[in-house]
Amino acid sequence: MDRRKARTRQRLVDAARILLAEGKASSASIQDITDAADVGFGSFYNHFSTKTELFDASLEEVMEETGKLLDLLGVESEDPAVTMARSVQLTLRLTSSRPELAKILVNHGFPFLDSDHGLAPRALRDIKIGMEAGRFDVQDPRLALSGLGGTIFAGLYVLLVDPDADQDARIRQLTEQSLRLLGVSVDEARVLAAAPVPPASIG
Repeated sequence: MDRRKARTRQRLVDAARILLAEGKASSASIQDITDAADVGFGSFYNHFSTKTELFDASLEEVMEETGKLLDLLGVESEDPAVTMARSVQLTLRLTSSRPELAKILVNHGFPFLDSDHGLAPRALRDIKIGMEAGRFDVQDPRLALSGLGGTIFAGLYVLLVDPDADQDARIRQLTEQSLRLLGVSVDEARVLAAAPVPPASIG
């Protein structure tokens, strides 16, 4: 029974993720959600009280999944600037490796810059480490996080809507801009942005 309930809940969350990626969350009814999940209408209320609760749960899952993905991909380096460059590059590469995640970040990422889960706390941690190491020239780490998030989410949007452009070149430019926002010099930011991500990370 517990496994069946867990499967039903996950099907609802997965259906919500698709609607979020397609930008249909606000217009979707509970019937639309349960139809997409292929579960009975009444099953919805065994797990969630409202659509908002379901979509919040789905967004939390996406943010945590994205953060854990970066952890698994091994972006960390002894140099905080290298860690940040790799994190930005790999997040931007979600447009090809995890397009659903990328679309959800574009459509709904901004409210989660203050979240305690997923990308935001990891990025904030890395910014603070870079500040303490003297690698980032930042006065307010949360303000820096908001600028970094804006650059990444806008970059994901551009990469998604114009897939025929030179994606590698654009990712390098966006990574360079992200590092410069954190106070890395122009020349060094360009070098770090051009450095290849370790093959183990890309896989």
